[in-house]
Parts: sequence; C-alpha cells; structure tokens
Amino acid sequence: MVEAILGLNQGEEAALATIVATKGSTPRKAGAQVLFYRDGRTAGTIGGGCGESEVRQHAFQALRTQKPVLVHVNLTHDIAEEDGMVCGGIMDVFIEPLQGE
Repeated sequence: MVEAILGLNQGEEAALATIVATKGSTPRKAGAQVLFYRDGRTAGTIGGGCGESEVRQHAFQALRTQKPVLVHVNLTHDIAEEDGMVCGGIMDVFIEPLQGE
C-alpha cells in the first residue's frame, strides 16, 4: 500500500480506507487497507462486497470535503442476510483523503 500511496502523481487525489477495529465475522481484520482513486481505480481491499461498496461511497465524500471520517460498517446477520452476505460482524473504517505531491 505504501508504494501505491507514494506513487500518487502530483495533484492526484485518493482516499485511504483502513480497518481500525472489527467485531464478529468480517472479511478482513484491522490493518487491511484499500486506496480509492478519484478516477475509480482501487489498490488493495478491505473485503469487497457491500461493505467495501459502502466504504467507497464515504471515501468519495471524504474526497469532496477533504475531511477524514470514521465509518461504522454493520455486516451483522440481519442486514448481511438481506444482501446475501455470509459475514456477521461490524468493522470501523478510518478514511483519509490524500493528494500526491
């Protein structure tokens, strides 16, 4: 992930999402990261699926506001089951906007 961050071109924007805490069954654990580039590309993953999709939406909002945000992603049984997921946990994801220098 460090290479992807250091590889940002001057002025290029991306949002780094890092799982900071988990509870229960989640696809990835604390420390997993994904970099969302403004143009839609990604580097890394925090587990894919609906959880990562929700984080992506918050990442683009963080890019618009240029403010970091902590997102609480609920993958518990009732919610996950409706979307066909097999997880059943909760993860907190810190998102910070970045810009290449």
